Amino acid sequence: MILQSLVELYERLEEDEKVPKKGWCQAKVSYVLNLSKEGKILSIVSLKEEQERGKKKVLIPSILMVPEMVTRSLKVSANFLCDNSKYMLGIDVGGTDQRALECFQAAKERHISLLKEIEGPMAQAVCLYFENWDPKSARINPIINERWDEITDGGNLIFSMGMDYAQDDYKIKEMWNQITEKTEGEQKGICLVTGKKAIISRIHKTIKGVPGAQPSGAALVSFNFKSSESYGKSQSYNAPVGEYAEFAYTTALNYLLGQREYTLPLGDSMIMFWAESGKKVYQDIFAKSLNPQKDNEKILKDIFEQFRGKELVQMNEVQLNLKQKFCVLALAPNAARLSVRLFYQNSLGNILKSISNHYHRMEIIRPVWEEKEYLGIRDMLFETINQKSKDQSPIPNMAAMVLQAILSDSRYPIGLYSNTILRIKAEQGNVTWGRAGIIKAFLIQNYGWNKGDDYVALNQESKDVAYVLGRLFFVLESIQLDANPGIKSTIRYQYFNSACATPASIFPILIKLKNSHMKKLERDKGGSKIYYEQMLSDIMGKISKFPKRLSLEQQGAFSLGYYHQMQQKYEKKEDN
Repeated sequence: MILQSLVELYERLEEDEKVPKKGWCQAKVSYVLNLSKEGKILSIVSLKEEQERGKKKVLIPSILMVPEMVTRSLKVSANFLCDNSKYMLGIDVGGTDQRALECFQAAKERHISLLKEIEGPMAQAVCLYFENWDPKSARINPIINERWDEITDGGNLIFSMGMDYAQDDYKIKEMWNQITEKTEGEQKGICLVTGKKAIISRIHKTIKGVPGAQPSGAALVSFNFKSSESYGKSQSYNAPVGEYAEFAYTTALNYLLGQREYTLPLGDSMIMFWAESGKKVYQDIFAKSLNPQKDNEKILKDIFEQFRGKELVQMNEVQLNLKQKFCVLALAPNAARLSVRLFYQNSLGNILKSISNHYHRMEIIRPVWEEKEYLGIRDMLFETINQKSKDQSPIPNMAAMVLQAILSDSRYPIGLYSNTILRIKAEQGNVTWGRAGIIKAFLIQNYGWNKGDDYVALNQESKDVAYVLGRLFFVLESIQLDANPGIKSTIRYQYFNSACATPASIFPILIKLKNSHMKKLERDKGGSKIYYEQMLSDIMGKISKFPKRLSLEQQGAFSLGYYHQMQQKYEKKEDN
């Protein structure tokens, strides 16, 4: 399913000329070696472009279409017309060592063998360059020596004559296309992606751009251990994918990872998403829905209101087909390979409906200073971790599991809820807007709270014991604060965790403390004493006895009651 969907995406993109044809690839190119017709280096031209990254301006290599590059291991293997300084010049940062000479010799043999029969000044110039260039004399070449550190930094180099790049030369392109169309291969079989007989790819190209994976790239399909092989098959013959399908899916994946606005780093995973049609407008709406920002929340709300019961909606005056098939893929690094954390496929309409339902479950009264209406998945996961820690990543696989639950409108992983409760306790009752929203959504979806809509804000009619106890705890804390203005440590820091887990052993103590605080209020703030007495009377009337223990579900309800009572107090202050 994954490879098939990626191949279909490649074919849509190839029709729109957004990805290279078979035999070609897009590569980052840093410098051009400008040659004379005799093959001598006339100049070195930088292809790096200045771009803003955050507050800094950095130089970024240009993306050019070049002949398909090889998949390298430790073996010397030369690319055609685009490679690093070891292959193109026989030099490295430290000079010309034996490895660099071997790389240059491999490049020399490959280029001469491919270009010697090609007529035309470009092919002849490249051949003459490789025949005459001596890597050992590179240091005394003033053009090379002047830019040594720049061209040996690992970036790719290409050839040109004036303004014309070698890979764009008509006769060279014609020759290269003929070579890539030849049906030479070690083994033929039925491709598991297309179902057709094809040359089976022995080694799949690497995928670049997944954070945490090797910079040179990591493989999605790879067999490199005897224990992983079967039926006498070796390497990727264990998962027979034809050369065309292999090229198509790797090209599509690398294209997606290159579109940074349509990828989302989430936990240990990189999330990619695409529509079957390949149109970016569908990616735009999904990106906005998954990670909403203050400036696009109105657009998102309009879309959620539009699509209910419709097949077509509009975004920025563009009509969207909600029946469009949409795919979401999460990949995580695993040494030289990639792990699939998630693959989900459904119509865009169903996915948006699931996301809308999720935000409806998460809906809860916000602090007066909070401007955002929707809590995106990244901010949601951020609520489950120690925000003062250097490592601010959720536990591995948690992000993908939460995303899967949201997209499929299914039960949330228990780890999301338990980690939220643990984080509240670790911070002595710090129930934030995000944490309260997570608790409410989880209780509705996983524990079947049928009256979830009644808990968007304070529910004064609720007789849920755990919820009422949370309300009571905040009122007792408020009494302490009013009686002792400026106090630095309240009962929350000392008693919240115990009150949340074992109310029967803690609340009698808190009520005794309350009595002394009320005496102080009676002396200093008589009106406040009456206000709190009325509130306590209403809340205590809903509690028949303090339970000995609260379950994990009830601890969430306790935290929710505490949060709601707190927001009501601050809301009233704002109104005043």
